[in-house]
Amino acid sequence: MSAQPAPQIPSDNRSRIIGPFDRMAQWPWWLLLAVMIAAYIIFLIITDEQMQKTFWFISGQTPTALWGGQILFKGMAVTLTVSITAYSMALLIGMTLGLMRSSTNPFFYNFSSFYVEIVRGIPMLVLLLYVAFALTPIFVNLLNSIGIPIQTRDVPGYVRAIIALAIGYGAFSAEIFRAGIQSIERGQYEAARALGMNYFQIMSRVILPQAIRRVLPALGNDFIAMVKDSSLVAILGVQDMTQLTRLYYSGNFLYMQSLTMLAFMYLIMVVMLTRFVRWMEHRLQRGSR
Repeated sequence: MSAQPAPQIPSDNRSRIIGPFDRMAQWPWWLLLAVMIAAYIIFLIITDEQMQKTFWFISGQTPTALWGGQILFKGMAVTLTVSITAYSMALLIGMTLGLMRSSTNPFFYNFSSFYVEIVRGIPMLVLLLYVAFALTPIFVNLLNSIGIPIQTRDVPGYVRAIIALAIGYGAFSAEIFRAGIQSIERGQYEAARALGMNYFQIMSRVILPQAIRRVLPALGNDFIAMVKDSSLVAILGVQDMTQLTRLYYSGNFLYMQSLTMLAFMYLIMVVMLTRFVRWMEHRLQRGSR
């Protein structure tokens, strides 16, 4: 006697089997909790005088006697300026190295591989210190040797920080671009060559536009990571949000309020940047259809 197949549940009745607890489990409770915490912090900013002072000091919007009554650099603006400038440079470095890593030229491939493997193995904090205090004096001496009078102290801390972040994230973005370039089907190269295109035309008109669309989420994640890693530039004295927070709680010992406000401001920036990256991703996907 053959076994009878199990009866199939109609698709329109499956939703009825899901109980109320299963439906509740599908709700984004993490988002609700995050909104509640954000609302509570905003409430504290509005009602608590110490939280108000902390918020305005970190964002650099109010005068302070610490600098003779002058308005501070806006901490959030400094953080975003350092991050955007450094990541723009990192994208140029990464795209160049990604093309070199995808090249059949032995020199280009080995040079780019050496750069990527060495830089990726150095922690970002160590790289910041190395660029700021080891490479900068060497570069200054080279400029002096060719007749350009400059001293090490003439190179601002934020410039050293931008260069270090660009060098570090250039190695990571190089691997992202390499993966995107190599993901394009080989037939597209051959079709472009059949149309008489040279290497630069193939890359600029055929390969890179498709590769960038494919790797945009990874590049967006890298940029968000750089925004968070930009807090490390405080060790060079750059007056970003982290440095202003350190200056603030070192004078009044309000560690809880200061660090909570700093974390909240970074969270707001990261959430907004995440939404912007997703919007760009969807727009590029619609444009490619």
